[in-house]
Amino acid sequence: MMQKIIPKFLRPLCRNFKSSAACADIFNIQDKDDFETRVVKSDKPVLVDFHAKWCGPCKVLGPRLETLLSEFKNIDLAKVDIDSHDDIAMDHEVKAVPTVLAMKNGKVQDMFVGVLDDDKLRAFIKKLSS
Repeated sequence: MMQKIIPKFLRPLCRNFKSSAACADIFNIQDKDDFETRVVKSDKPVLVDFHAKWCGPCKVLGPRLETLLSEFKNIDLAKVDIDSHDDIAMDHEVKAVPTVLAMKNGKVQDMFVGVLDDDKLRAFIKKLSS
């Protein structure tokens, strides 16, 4: 499934139409500085999806996270490809994919490894949004 990344100049418009999964703040991390700026220093909570292109469960989880995030107006989704950014994965002690971190105020609040059903995913996201 093709991932939809909204260009920065369209994001303010998308925030008005948050009910669409295409308008969720979803971005690919480019490097450590980008991770620091967009995740650690974010004023919003961020889910960090550590994934790999070759990972079957990652291909299932990614689109489900994007869809469920459309229900939450205040959470971003950062996608980190572990093959391109193994340094970031090692910094966060990622040992398997998919691994999802819930980060708020620059700190990890919670995490899970593997694929969860939609109810558990929704509860995980809801906990971060409160």
